Amino acid sequence: MLLRIEDLDSPRVKRGSDREAMEVLGWLGMDWDEGPMYQSAEMGVYREAMERLARAGVAYASGLSRGEIEAAGTDMTGGTGDSVGASGASAPQEGSHEVAFPASLRPAVIGSRRFDEEANNWRLVVEAGGAGVKFEDVFAGRQSFDVARIVGDFLVWTKRGVPAYQLAVVVDDARQGVTQVVRGDDLLDSTARQMLVARALGLEAWKPRFTHVPLVRGVDGKRLAKRHGDTRIGSYRGGGVRAERIIGLIAAWSGVLPRGGAREMGAAEFRDRFDLTRMPRESVVMTPEDEQWLADRSQ
Repeated sequence: MLLRIEDLDSPRVKRGSDREAMEVLGWLGMDWDEGPMYQSAEMGVYREAMERLARAGVAYASGLSRGEIEAAGTDMTGGTGDSVGASGASAPQEGSHEVAFPASLRPAVIGSRRFDEEANNWRLVVEAGGAGVKFEDVFAGRQSFDVARIVGDFLVWTKRGVPAYQLAVVVDDARQGVTQVVRGDDLLDSTARQMLVARALGLEAWKPRFTHVPLVRGVDGKRLAKRHGDTRIGSYRGGGVRAERIIGLIAAWSGVLPRGGAREMGAAEFRDRFDLTRMPRESVVMTPEDEQWLADRSQ
């Protein structure tokens, strides 16, 4: 288990959030073998990767505004790419509002270029045609994405002088020897983009196993977030909820226990009993009954 702190999206990174996250993980009974590794301390490796893309002529600088892109392309809603109003440095989230970047907005000639990290956003060339990007997900099964149609040429470097999420995670996973990636299924199409980045960087050995699992949602069907109240694990911890209560609820959500049959459970028991084949295929909804389970027996 590798602990990596993805802290490149500086406007959204709160001081001390890394320590809080590590404390909560330890409280739940989780540990790690390597790290913490901070992306902000490794900027040189991302610049070197971006220089390779620019020299190879597979990426280019683009200073076009959102309005100019919208006027030329297709306005995308509900995608998971470079969200409008976001820096692109953090992992894209479900429900973000994004604009497809059409090939017509590329420079007439790309070719080998000098990378200037401060100039503009840099985008990866995504060629149209073909059968799209295909991969086999351990949980979600066979996947296929036409990246050219969905988002077109996507961000790999931002005008703030930091790599976009899609570039940074590929560089990190490859150099840190990551073999297993488990994350929410809202990032399924991000995997297709990351495969294109890896291909452009010549990282043929970058072949982790991907496991994308359902998200936890509120009763409105939307991704669990601040709009649903303070559902941070740290807040429950601060309110006196035992770690075994939270693990027991997760066990009921993930098929270790029957839905609605949560009971207190330690991390070791959860680890020993977890079986991915019993994980529900549909998204998990955090119901008022789930909240009651945490609230009623927190003392």
